[in-house]
Amino acid sequence: MQRILVLVLLLFCASAIAQTSVSGEEALGTKTYDQFEKPETCYSCHADIYMQWTQAMMSQAYTHHWDEIEYFDLAVAHAEKDPTMKGPVDGCNGCHTPMAFMAGDVTPPRPEEGSRANESVSCDVCHTITAIHEDGGYPYNFSFVSEPGRTKYGAKPGLKSPHHDTKKLDIFEQAELCGSCHNEKNPFGVMVKSTQIEWKEGPYSKQGVPCQQCHMPKAWGKNAKMAKEDMVAQHLFHGAHDPGKVGGAIEIRMHPLEREVEYDGTVELKVQLFNGKAGHKIPTGSVEDRIMWLHVTAIDANGKEYHLPVDKKGFEGEEYTIAADELAYVDMGIPKGIPDFKGVQRDGVPVGDRIFRMPFFDKNGVMTIMQWNTAKLGVDYRIGPRETKIETYTWELPDDIPEGKITFKAELNYQRLVKPVADFLGVPEDETEIIRVNTATTWVEVYE
Repeated sequence: MQRILVLVLLLFCASAIAQTSVSGEEALGTKTYDQFEKPETCYSCHADIYMQWTQAMMSQAYTHHWDEIEYFDLAVAHAEKDPTMKGPVDGCNGCHTPMAFMAGDVTPPRPEEGSRANESVSCDVCHTITAIHEDGGYPYNFSFVSEPGRTKYGAKPGLKSPHHDTKKLDIFEQAELCGSCHNEKNPFGVMVKSTQIEWKEGPYSKQGVPCQQCHMPKAWGKNAKMAKEDMVAQHLFHGAHDPGKVGGAIEIRMHPLEREVEYDGTVELKVQLFNGKAGHKIPTGSVEDRIMWLHVTAIDANGKEYHLPVDKKGFEGEEYTIAADELAYVDMGIPKGIPDFKGVQRDGVPVGDRIFRMPFFDKNGVMTIMQWNTAKLGVDYRIGPRETKIETYTWELPDDIPEGKITFKAELNYQRLVKPVADFLGVPEDETEIIRVNTATTWVEVYE
């Protein structure tokens, strides 16, 4: 009898350990909401960090207007028409509202219903992570292990709290923690998000500079009301939605090959774009949504403005990196229930401008912004960490160009979402606000 009891206890313990160590899709329904503390509980001691979190996208990952529209109006609606998409669409919640996913609350209520899914990526979600699983050398698809309870995990040793126990884990100082959600593989086996992989393949990983150094910079202060002053990681998580982070991320310079040009001559310009700030490619993350483009203009001595299209380089897939009057995103017609949908304008920026992007394509070879429906990736023409791209402009001077100075201006612009897509789906205008990344100017003198 005693042997049977011991065996039962061993089996029970093994089952409990197996359940707590699951990650990714296996974590669906393995927890309850009640196992996780609400962010407001953390606020009582960690007011500064809590308020930082409320302004970060971490606190809005489920409630943010574009995320809600993309999820319910496109992803969920697509899965209703194609049941094979149900699993991947449910998986969106594994990163956007991990508690809901682990509680088996999929599809969660809409944000307006005020459920706990609205807590998005909350304090207790991150600080109950005990391990990160990897596959093929990197983590992806919410591959974190969550063990909610009295013990909270973080990057500092020896901390004491009257409310919970604390334990230091090395993973909180490693990029793999971020990669568990900022790398994503879709049902077609396509890596549709790869920010941590980009970092790993770049120079910053080799120098031991993880994501946290830039997105959670440290400053002198207290991490709790009762704590001693120390260097504290600021929970800012500022990135693609932060104009201050985007601004200046790419440095620009430009120059002509000749400073003086005859009135019937040709101006040749070079623009250099250097990613000296980000440890990953720009744009990164939801690159199917993002658009960053270089707009170059000239103003002659009489104040007349001209738009200069970029010179073609001739690489495969370049047509998707030069703004054109083309339609795309036809597959939005599936979830929207529009038969024979022709799509919307692909770029929504001045024709001829250089676009820094990696296009996503559906199984029919048409550009898509629905990452779960992406069958193939196109040319990757983004700007990598510490990479410099050079764009050239060749402009034959108009017959009526006046003598005098011509001023050239290069503007690198960024939008979080392609505007024609946003307009079609009714996304609020702040998501398509043009953020100026950087500018540069130069000049030439026209003479007879």
